[in-house]
Amino acid sequence: MNQRTGRVRVNFDDRSPIYRQIAEQIEAEVLSGALAGDEQVLSTNKYAAFHRINPATVNKAFQQLVDDGILYKRRGIGMFVSPQARQALRARRRKSFFTDVVDPMVAQAKAIGIDLSELVERINELARRDDP
Repeated sequence: MNQRTGRVRVNFDDRSPIYRQIAEQIEAEVLSGALAGDEQVLSTNKYAAFHRINPATVNKAFQQLVDDGILYKRRGIGMFVSPQARQALRARRRKSFFTDVVDPMVAQAKAIGIDLSELVERINELARRDDP
């Protein structure tokens, strides 16, 4: 962790393009509350220098986040987190959770003969176990 910025250097991997990994990191920081609405993010050059990557790669990530409504530009000042970014990300992730996780789980449960009430009971059981 960098003591001055409080940021952790990301170890980029080959699973997806680096610009997408940068965007995902910023989205995760917004979702966790580490970046709040209207908070300024590092400049493209500072971000690139910190992670030792090409500024064009960072710019592509920032542009993707602007296009997605997660960041916005203040001319001459920099990039900021959109006030509604966290809510927008949560809504998008909830939708993909149902599409990517719940729908296939229900289909698999039906295919192997698990009654949906049994599935719901199991989910409730797990939720109760995790509640303090």
